[in-house]
Amino acid sequence: MKDLYQFFDDDSSTYTYLLTDADSKEAVIIDPVDQHLNQYMALLAEHDLKLRLVLETHAHADHITSAGALCSLTGARAATPVHCKITAAEIQLADGQSLTFGRQQVIQALHTPGHTAGAMSYYWNGKLFTGDSLLINGCGRTDFQNGDAGTLYDSITQRLFSYPDETLVYPCHDYDGNTSSTIGHEKRTNKRLAGKSRAEFIHMMDALDLPPPKMIDKAIPANMKLGLNIRHAAGS
Repeated sequence: MKDLYQFFDDDSSTYTYLLTDADSKEAVIIDPVDQHLNQYMALLAEHDLKLRLVLETHAHADHITSAGALCSLTGARAATPVHCKITAAEIQLADGQSLTFGRQQVIQALHTPGHTAGAMSYYWNGKLFTGDSLLINGCGRTDFQNGDAGTLYDSITQRLFSYPDETLVYPCHDYDGNTSSTIGHEKRTNKRLAGKSRAEFIHMMDALDLPPPKMIDKAIPANMKLGLNIRHAAGS
């Protein structure tokens, strides 16, 4: 059994991560997608894993979460950033708050706003799960859900880039077949950040003029309720 499993949703180019503790057989999942509920449940059953926590990095606009369904099926607790106001989640995470699972596994929540006002990243065992804040050779957009380009620049350069260069980066999305990066690599080569001043970054982000995500009107209301207004069937 691996300590980290990575799933990919083709429709939204979303990565989901399952973190495990071999000694206790407890697990945590980050940013699950509704269409892959059965896949997650099958892997948990295959390795006899007990899901303890379901984490969201933010209220996603491009897919619907299966957080609520996973909690209902496994007894896990949902944890979401307090700034997102996803009140359906049992745990409202503040900046710097630690979560534990297994015997000695600790996850630290880092408020990294900018893509959205409530966005969070998670640090665990030398790995940063950066949501939509820091992508591989890119970053999340900043033009909805109270996003702000200057705030995102600060979140990335002052918080995420403060981790050692060898820290692994696992984003919520990738559109080019990449699965991970490192903080050092992103500092040196990220096309939106490397060598850019804060003012240059803000000007670039404000000029993107991107179309809205296709699912935004459906996804955000659903995700504010952990996807619980969507019908799920574990056997379907």
